[in-house]
Amino acid sequence: MTIRVLLVDDQPLVRAGLRVLMTDAPDLVVVGEAGTGAEAIRSARELTPDVVLMDLRMPGTDGIAATRDIVAAGGPTRVLVLTTFDDDEHVHAALRAGASGFLVKDMALEEILGAVRVVAAGDALIAPGVTRRLIAEFARRPAAAPRPRDLPGVTDREREVLGLVARGLSNAEIAAELVISPATAKAHVARLFTKLGARDRVHLVIAAYEAGLVVPPG
Repeated sequence: MTIRVLLVDDQPLVRAGLRVLMTDAPDLVVVGEAGTGAEAIRSARELTPDVVLMDLRMPGTDGIAATRDIVAAGGPTRVLVLTTFDDDEHVHAALRAGASGFLVKDMALEEILGAVRVVAAGDALIAPGVTRRLIAEFARRPAAAPRPRDLPGVTDREREVLGLVARGLSNAEIAAELVISPATAKAHVARLFTKLGARDRVHLVIAAYEAGLVVPPG
């Protein structure tokens, strides 16, 4: 299956580099480029790509607003944020807007390709190391750290599972940790998606953080 990608970044050199990278990947094709959030919204509507690789900081309509608009349209397009994580104040807002994951601009190019494939397959970029950095970054910002919220309808076992998802464990690893079958672990995760209205595992991590189930490292 060919994955159709829309590149969104206000720096032409970044877009050019990504386009060259994807040209060498037989399963990826760049169907369009955009330099602003407004162009991204319009192009996503016209081209219906599988994945939008979205920068956050752009003039005019930024990547957060563009992500929210694209996701709200309800189509099959998924948004993967590409940002400078260490100094970007909007990662959490982008994920809340509906992004299916995020990348940092200093990642290896092959990792970027892999992340695009993961998101196109319906999952999220939720590597354990990235998850820990995300939680730690949220926790050290008083303005970004929300009050713990209740999880109505979520059982004690599902809370355990949610905490393990937030640590970056796969379904198989969750099963081993809780001494249950992989099928049971998968079923718990599926119920969490439904109960919490989460699009993917990234948003389960956000829910776990907001519920106070995750203790930041250090």
